Amino acid sequence: MVRIPIAIINASTLVEHQEIVDAAAALQVQVSRDFAPFWNVDAQIAVVPPVALPPAGAWWVVALDNSDLGNALGYHDLTSEGLPIAKVFIETSRQAGQDWTVLFSHEILEMLSDPYISLTALVPTAQGMLLYAYENCDACQSDASGYKIGGRLVSDFCTPAWFDANKAGTSGPFDFRKLITQPFELLAGGYAMLRNVSVGGAWTIVTAPAATKASLAQALRPRIGSRRERRKTGLGGWIKSNVEVGRDFSVADLTLPSVSSLL
Repeated sequence: MVRIPIAIINASTLVEHQEIVDAAAALQVQVSRDFAPFWNVDAQIAVVPPVALPPAGAWWVVALDNSDLGNALGYHDLTSEGLPIAKVFIETSRQAGQDWTVLFSHEILEMLSDPYISLTALVPTAQGMLLYAYENCDACQSDASGYKIGGRLVSDFCTPAWFDANKAGTSGPFDFRKLITQPFELLAGGYAMLRNVSVGGAWTIVTAPAATKASLAQALRPRIGSRRERRKTGLGGWIKSNVEVGRDFSVADLTLPSVSSLL
């Protein structure tokens, strides 16, 4: 099984380094224990110390205050080496009433399953052939659907069966917590990105029937640097970071989260 090196960079003024390290421990357990058996991809998560350079040879997860933060990391879509970046908007998450650790979990899991935001699932329907984006936390993204690891709330996630129309009528499982009962089902607060290729439609958002006004606003407005915004832009329009990098991930001075007490 491939194990991806992931470096978390704290460019936010709203969370301290130790908070990021503590959250990273829960995320490491989730990825290796819960996510990897379903998606056949694992990660080694480490946190970049304050003022240190991001490491080479790694995917980056960047914590930012909000999606309008125009610093060197805020508006770039790839690392300096052209590798994947995920972005976590702390203030934006708080304004939406969502725990930022759920969003951290959400972004890491989606990056691992579809790092270049290009995968889709084709579904025949009465309205035509629909393409669903491979965003494996959107359908179950609310805090209410999440679960705790060491006191930290993390996101529920869909399994590959959620994206497979042939799995209709089976027991799945369709998500880790087994709350979803069929492919392409949305839990309360969840949404999905799709397009009708039979009519040449653009990417649109569908929401769960019980969606609140707040969750609708969050779903319908793609944030700058978000996966939804980058999917609409397309890989050819992405911008590579020009941030200086340090030593390779394998030898860089990084903070490794301690997970022994969480297992």
